[in-house]
Amino acid sequence: MAILEVKNLTLRFGGLTAVNNLSFNIEENSITSLIGPNGAGKTSVFNCLTGFYRANEGDILFLGKSIKKLKPFKITEMGMARTFQNLRLFKYMTVLENVMAGMHCRSGAGIVSSILRLPSQRQEERRIRETSEKCLDFVGILDKKDRIAKNLAYGDQRRVELARALATQPKLLLLDEPGAGLNHDEKMQLIALMQKIQEQLGITIVLIEHDMGLVMNVSEKIIVLNYGQKIAEGTAEQVQNDQRVIEAYLGKEEEEAV
Repeated sequence: MAILEVKNLTLRFGGLTAVNNLSFNIEENSITSLIGPNGAGKTSVFNCLTGFYRANEGDILFLGKSIKKLKPFKITEMGMARTFQNLRLFKYMTVLENVMAGMHCRSGAGIVSSILRLPSQRQEERRIRETSEKCLDFVGILDKKDRIAKNLAYGDQRRVELARALATQPKLLLLDEPGAGLNHDEKMQLIALMQKIQEQLGITIVLIEHDMGLVMNVSEKIIVLNYGQKIAEGTAEQVQNDQRVIEAYLGKEEEEAV
């Protein structure tokens, strides 16, 4: 069953077409990679999916409902979470506070109960703290919960961002270059963590990634973009041997002049 359906999606910026008549489905509880050369339109697709960009044409169905015209916070409430290529942590807040901030979409206490510290508000705050700690434990950095985010090693900061995304209680998790800046061992740990998220939490994952080793190791399906168009889709083996993919990454050999 498809958790996400992208239908004939087109996004233009003036005379530039960033995404061109793109269609694909994401199956529930799968791991899919979206790859392509720089400028292929991958991040633009993520921005359309999460409501940061409004597509000119086509539609996006999440859980069977169109989200094309929804604002980002509404899409998050429906169960889609995202991390970014460049870290977007609150640097001077603690690790735990960063993750708790991710749960704002699941909080219901109003301003009056917050000011008066009513029992319902205190109970909700306790629930948010407990859930955030569980997310940090899941990604393996609960012992660092009271440290200031900017003082963590880069790899651990990536885990904080991932824990914050999990705290929104998503059904679909979009990861924008999660392996960027990680060393080989950290990338292997990332692969294991993504598989753990899929298997233990039942969360569907879509990632943008340039590291082909990581992509080939973790992906059940790979979608390849070039100049905003889908040029290939399939398993790692199918994509690796697709001539259009080889040409997109390596360039097409010039024909000899006759």
